[in-house]
Amino acid sequence: MNLDENLDRVLRRYDELSARVASHDKPGSADYTRMLREYADLTTTVESITALRAVQRELRDLDELIAAADTDAEMRKLAAVERDELNARLPDLERQVMLQLLPRDEADGRNAVLEIRPGTGGDEAAMFAADLFRMYQRYAEARGWRFETLGYSETEIGGCKEGSALISGAGVFSRLKFESGVHRVQRVPVTESSGRIHTSTATVAVLPEAEDVDVHVDAKDLRIDTYRSQGAGGQHVNTTDSAVRITHMPSGIVVQCQDEKSQHKNRAKAMKVLLARLYDRMRQEQENELAATRRGQVGSGDRSERIRTYNFPQGRVSDHRINLTLYKLDQVLTGEALDDFVEALIAEDQAARLAAMQ
Repeated sequence: MNLDENLDRVLRRYDELSARVASHDKPGSADYTRMLREYADLTTTVESITALRAVQRELRDLDELIAAADTDAEMRKLAAVERDELNARLPDLERQVMLQLLPRDEADGRNAVLEIRPGTGGDEAAMFAADLFRMYQRYAEARGWRFETLGYSETEIGGCKEGSALISGAGVFSRLKFESGVHRVQRVPVTESSGRIHTSTATVAVLPEAEDVDVHVDAKDLRIDTYRSQGAGGQHVNTTDSAVRITHMPSGIVVQCQDEKSQHKNRAKAMKVLLARLYDRMRQEQENELAATRRGQVGSGDRSERIRTYNFPQGRVSDHRINLTLYKLDQVLTGEALDDFVEALIAEDQAARLAAMQ
């Protein structure tokens, strides 16, 4: 199928969805919601196709005007200048349309559940995990997203044993999904008296928020335990059994939350994380089936893949997947320069997928 046939197919689907949305007899149903989302997603693509075809029509008209025997020299000169200007715009319009025709990750428009855990390195790994948690919080705030902590467990010296958050806003998952993997730090720990540089790691997982229609969880498959919330060092922070641990027995996934004083709120937050993990597992299984088509893309989404190094002595951050090094360590950790990596990763992924389409 050539490009024009692809564009015609998109326009036909858009018209079909427009008619079905307008005539749907059950607004608010899961089917209606899916159609409305696809319709909204296609709107930008249709606008780009319309702009491209308008320029193509203008170029044809200008070619005819220039070729016409009765066109005077002055008019022919003006038409040639306008044709050159339109021809200069054409590659960008074509690329924009091609990018929008790429197979979409249906989760790109969703909110994201962020999970961060320390890896190798003991207390220093936990301190680094806390730095990363704050980095994503600041990044979210700078973009106008909502950052809601779902669970956060601290060490005695202020490190992060485990942290999770729901990040809500436009296109959150599409911008953060390449952050999943092992992040490595090289620095002198605050607990190191001899001044030696240590290497520690933390693991980041970015999961698309699951919706009700994505995952069905049977109540009989859940074991829900309650216990008293505890703070750093094991001290009790309240005297009621408000903390919640949910075990999904078929998968073995365990989620716990103790941040809220209300058992009901802790349970709701834990369920949100559980559904995100189950949905992510389902997506990973589907993507594994398409692994051969993903070899050229950025990263694999593997949580064990080392993706980035933060080197404090040199003030640099290096992303190993795209060989990009920036000497902006402070700005990255405040979230200010994180977009430099995010944009580069998105561009690399798009380039790889465009090449695969050729």
